[in-house]
Amino acid sequence: MHYDDDRHIFADPAGRSALRRATKNNRRKLPCPTCGEPDKLTPADKKLGYQCDECANRAEGYGY
Repeated sequence: MHYDDDRHIFADPAGRSALRRATKNNRRKLPCPTCGEPDKLTPADKKLGYQCDECANRAEGYGY
């Protein structure tokens, strides 16, 4: 499989976000472990140990 073919799994395939796309079986229903905001992560994001984009951007120095 070519790398570009795999981008469909991401919520923002052309952006910096590593969060997974929400689907019928992978709903965005979980809180961010860092800020506690509800409905920020999918079960796939949580399994991978992710935080929401806003927290990740702050941690990486993007100033959002």
